[in-house]
Amino acid sequence: MAQLEETRSRFLALYDILKHELMHDADIKFTEEMRLRVEEILDYNVPRGKLNRGLAVIETYKALKGDELSEEEFFLASVLGWCLEWLQACLLVLDDIMDNSQTRRGCICWYRRPKVGLNAINHGILLKTHTHRIFKRYFREKPYYLELTELCDEVGYQTSLGQMLDLVITHEGKNDLSKYTMQAYRRIVIYKTSYYSFYLPVACALLLSGEDLENYDGIKEILIEMGVYFQVQDDYLDCFGDPEVAGKIGTDIEDYKCSWLIIQALKLADDNKKQILYENYGKSDPISVKKVKSLYQELDIQGIFSKYEAESYEELLSAIEAQSSSVMREILKALLEKIYQRKK
Repeated sequence: MAQLEETRSRFLALYDILKHELMHDADIKFTEEMRLRVEEILDYNVPRGKLNRGLAVIETYKALKGDELSEEEFFLASVLGWCLEWLQACLLVLDDIMDNSQTRRGCICWYRRPKVGLNAINHGILLKTHTHRIFKRYFREKPYYLELTELCDEVGYQTSLGQMLDLVITHEGKNDLSKYTMQAYRRIVIYKTSYYSFYLPVACALLLSGEDLENYDGIKEILIEMGVYFQVQDDYLDCFGDPEVAGKIGTDIEDYKCSWLIIQALKLADDNKKQILYENYGKSDPISVKKVKSLYQELDIQGIFSKYEAESYEELLSAIEAQSSSVMREILKALLEKIYQRKK
């Protein structure tokens, strides 16, 4: 635990360095007003999360190396980790606008801040372009630079497609809830969540270690399934989690989301209960939301989730144990334990 805290502390210390470099980029003629705005955007959106993706790069790289990282190795892994946190910030800023979200990480969403509004779209794009500036500064001369940039571009593309699928399926669901199927759900989640949240940090660490990603397709599949499990947890916490702990107010019901919960409810509901869902799902008034949540409880969605979580954990653990590399087994187990039965 003490070692993890030390890693986190060292990782956080690098944020200010990267921020300073971006705000004093010699290729850009910054005004003081521009610098202040960029700093405000960064400080509010980049370092305030759990930092799981960034730290996962460091921990995975450390495990792959098999010993303590040198100062340079830790620095480069941390830089790469922060690039993933910048990407995460970009995606959350834009996602909150599209989902009309209220809070994020225990605070009001960035786009709802005074004098921000839809300017947040530009800020999200800016955050994404920052990752390219950081890559160029620190990795351009590395032998894995091309693979690294292509990997991140590919995952960014996949995540964007996942978001588009989410919006398309949500639009279709407003007309017909039967469009919400596990097949559609998995397609959305794999593209929108699994690749960038679970595969990308591990793949980045593998490239840093000089590994060929084509040799790790089995690992990729496990990480993708871990991402699906993670998103199901997210859907559950959106409805039944404590907003004070989760750091955000769930709006999946109001937003007509293709959520794991509504899919389970539609499977179990009789015609009368389905009618209640059709009449109330996707409405923002508290009475409609309460009716949907009450129906979830009546159908014991909480119990079904508990069973799903236990089964998913065992299935993932079994797939991990089947891997030939003891190092990769330990890396994957550590990632799984970090999210198992999480509350936020």
